[in-house]
Amino acid sequence: MSLLQSLLSISPVSRTRRHHALEHATLQILARKQPGLSLFGYSDARGFWVVGNVATETLRDAVDEALARLQNGETGLAFHPNCGTNYAVAGMLAGSLAWLVMAFSQGSWRRRLQDWPVVVALSTIGFMFGLPLGYKFQQAVTVEPRPGALKVVEIRVLQGRLVRSHRILTRDL
Repeated sequence: MSLLQSLLSISPVSRTRRHHALEHATLQILARKQPGLSLFGYSDARGFWVVGNVATETLRDAVDEALARLQNGETGLAFHPNCGTNYAVAGMLAGSLAWLVMAFSQGSWRRRLQDWPVVVALSTIGFMFGLPLGYKFQQAVTVEPRPGALKVVEIRVLQGRLVRSHRILTRDL
């Protein structure tokens, strides 16, 4: 077993990855049923959050459907094109390329300003290549599309002034 596989199999990491898949599947089902609904999620070892103004009953139905579909092998639902992983990887690549240019840029501020078009071009290229790399990273590291024996045990509602949040808690059977 590789070091990466060993790390990914540690219980809190493995649970977070499975919750991440369930979060993505839930958000994709909600997006299809209610286009234009603005939501985002966040996963951890105990479950996941859905932030946005969605009815609790609607969310519960989507979570149940998502879990059933993942358990039936619809692994494609586990990967989301707008996952933060995609943007984090793209941002790191774009930022690293920009830093690389600036690290070798020497002289006055005027000279460094002349390097600005190169920084912008490489950052853009980095972001363009980073998004598909982020998706691959999502598939290999941050999401486990097979939920195993996960069971949703509770959905808690937190109503803020402007937005509602839901905390979805799970356990393994």
